[in-house]
Amino acid sequence: MAANGSPRTPSGIVDIVLGTEAVLLAQAKNLVLYPLKRRCHIGGCLGVEVSAFELGAVEVIPKPRAGHGAPDADGIVRAVRTAAAARGRICRGDGVRPQPKLLSVSLKAAHKIIAVGASTGGTRAIETLLSGMPPNAPGTVIVQHMPEFFTGAFAKHLDRKCQVRVREARNGDAVVSGLALIAPGNKHMTLAENGGQYFVRVQDGPPVHYQRPSVDVLFRSVARVAGWNAIGVLLTGMGRDGAEGLLSMKESGAHTLVENEDSCVVFGMPKEAIRLGAAGQIVPIGEMTQAILSIGEISGSR
Repeated sequence: MAANGSPRTPSGIVDIVLGTEAVLLAQAKNLVLYPLKRRCHIGGCLGVEVSAFELGAVEVIPKPRAGHGAPDADGIVRAVRTAAAARGRICRGDGVRPQPKLLSVSLKAAHKIIAVGASTGGTRAIETLLSGMPPNAPGTVIVQHMPEFFTGAFAKHLDRKCQVRVREARNGDAVVSGLALIAPGNKHMTLAENGGQYFVRVQDGPPVHYQRPSVDVLFRSVARVAGWNAIGVLLTGMGRDGAEGLLSMKESGAHTLVENEDSCVVFGMPKEAIRLGAAGQIVPIGEMTQAILSIGEISGSR
C-alpha cells in the first residue's frame, strides 16, 4: 500500500484511477486494470480515454453499466493478449513532440480516397499520419479499433491538432478533400457513391474478426466503390483485421501501404497483409504521409 492508503502500482506502470471506465495499461510484462473516468482533462488532451492512450494505454475496456450484464470476458482476454504482444513502443505524453512538416498535395491527388485501418498503437500512428497532411488532403476514412463513446473524443483530439478537419462519421457524411472521418465505436463504416460523390454509411452488423468497426468491412467497400481511385493504408495492430480487405483493394487497382515492423507497436495486421501479398509498399510511420501523397501525384493522371 502507498502512504495515502491506495494500492501500490507495479514498477513501470502508468496508472490513472478515476471512475467509470477501465483502461488496461502495459509496460514491458506488467499489466494492470483500473477503473477510469470517461471525461477529464489530463495534459491538455480532450477526454481521459485519449489521455490514457497518450500515457501508454494499450487497450481501453469499457466497464459494464448497471443492468447491462457481466463484463466481456473474451474481450478482456483479447486485451491482455494484445498488451502482452505490444513492443514497448507506445509513446508517453511527457515529451515535446516535434512539429510535423506540412506537405503539399496536387489537385489530382486531392480527388482520391484514402482508407486507413489501425488497432493497437493506432491512435498515435493515425495522429502522426494526419498531422502532416495539408488542408486540401484527399478525403480520408478511418477505422481505429476503439469502444463506443471513445471515438468521438479521439476525433476531436485530432481535429485540434491537424490541418485537416477530423470528426466522428455520421451516416451519409460526404467524403471530401480536407476531411477525415473516423468510424464510430460499435458501428461498421462503409464507402458508397452516388452521382460521382463518395459518402459513408454507418451501420450495425455482426463483428468481423471480433471487431466493430472492422477494417476489412471498410476496405472491401472501398475496393468495390473506388477501385483504383483509392489508397489503402494498414497500420499497427494485433490480429488480421484489414489484411484481406487490403488485398481486395490491391486487386481492384488501388495502391496499398502497410506500416513497417520497426515502427509498429504490434506487427500483426501489417504482417498478415504482407503474407497475403496485399502490401504494395512497406513504410515506417514517420514517412507514411509523404508516401501516400507521392502515390496520389504519381497516379492522379490515371
